[in-house]
Amino acid sequence: MGDWGAGATPLRSNPEFFGGRIPWLKTGELNYDVIFETEEHITEKALQECSLRLCSQGDILIAMYGATIGKLGIAGIELTTNQACCACTPILFYNMFLFYYLMASKQIFVEQGEGGAQPNISRIKLVSHLFPMPPLAEQKRIVAKIEELMPLVEQYGKAQSELEMLNSNIREQLKKSVLQYAIEGKLVPQCEEDGTAKDLLAEIQAEKQRLYAEGKLKKKDLAHSTIFRDEDNKYFEKKGEQTTSIDDEIPFDIPESWKWVRLADLSVFLSRGKSPKYSDIKQIPVFAQKCNLKSGGISLDEVKFLDASTLPKWKDEYKLRHQDILVNSTGTGTVGRVGVFSESLLGDYPFIVPDSHISVVRLSSACNPLYIFEVLSSYAVQNYIEDNLAGSTNQKELYIGTLGRVLLPLPPLAEQKKIVHKIEEVASIMSR
Repeated sequence: MGDWGAGATPLRSNPEFFGGRIPWLKTGELNYDVIFETEEHITEKALQECSLRLCSQGDILIAMYGATIGKLGIAGIELTTNQACCACTPILFYNMFLFYYLMASKQIFVEQGEGGAQPNISRIKLVSHLFPMPPLAEQKRIVAKIEELMPLVEQYGKAQSELEMLNSNIREQLKKSVLQYAIEGKLVPQCEEDGTAKDLLAEIQAEKQRLYAEGKLKKKDLAHSTIFRDEDNKYFEKKGEQTTSIDDEIPFDIPESWKWVRLADLSVFLSRGKSPKYSDIKQIPVFAQKCNLKSGGISLDEVKFLDASTLPKWKDEYKLRHQDILVNSTGTGTVGRVGVFSESLLGDYPFIVPDSHISVVRLSSACNPLYIFEVLSSYAVQNYIEDNLAGSTNQKELYIGTLGRVLLPLPPLAEQKKIVHKIEEVASIMSR
């Protein structure tokens, strides 16, 4: 069906071989189009002495090696190629029919080339490849029909890409909308039997008092603020004897049975981790920023491990517990990323500790950690975090005090559970 031959690379150390007038093509220059110029040129001496093939105008060019394997071009001028490129001068074949058939066969060539240190298909594999051979006139009709349809195929490909992007954006926007509805109290109806957030806050304070009596909290941990509305519907925060207007901090209205509250007031432990000394002994893993995945969830696949001799540096409360909320607290692009820890991730590890780039939020047992996780993941809170980061552009940092001051809409516990269930239900539908 044609005359096949590969090129060669003249010895670069010989100055008499390069810088001439004869185009010399490398496979990286193949672009599924007609080649009219090349990046490099060789001399007549190189053509005569280096086993180079002079390709004719209209020859079909195909890459045989490496990452470009199966890539095509058409010689628009006389040219030579390197040894990674094979050229075919068709005999009784329309060159464009061969071009399109080779294009359709690319995946076959890629699979044939797999297995070696550098994938290659070789000239032998090309010439032994089976080709269908319609009459020449039919070859030309087939090519004409392909070229008639190709713009439609390209339009379809573009439309398909846009549709996939649109679907992805719609899912993301829908997820954000559902989450926003949830934290505004619009996702599930309020029920009087669920109680009020005011009662819930009283339970949280009672729990903190108990933990203080047991020596598990310090007196400073009992301090809390009360957020309320006055007769003019303006929001104020009372902490100790001081009352401050915070009306400009309230991003939206919430149901009457809910309360605005600071994250610190819901937490029984709120702290950054510590700087670890690492060890090659895979015994005690250290939770780092990369454990909070961009796609959501938590993975310990790439953890480093703690030098056990430094373990006394971490008190027991730093050992992560089931449903601790973990917040990335440094790093442009990762700061603010949130995850919920599960003890099931530990496997055979005895426990895990956080490094100094992670903030641990351990909530009162009167709160649903999955609800608070959803709130911390919301646009409103992520926007607050972004606006209140410290440090330079290259090293943004979320201070623990800033995290503790995050303002959260708090429903009764029963309603928190209903909201989490509804969010999971919607997420399941969207993933189908």
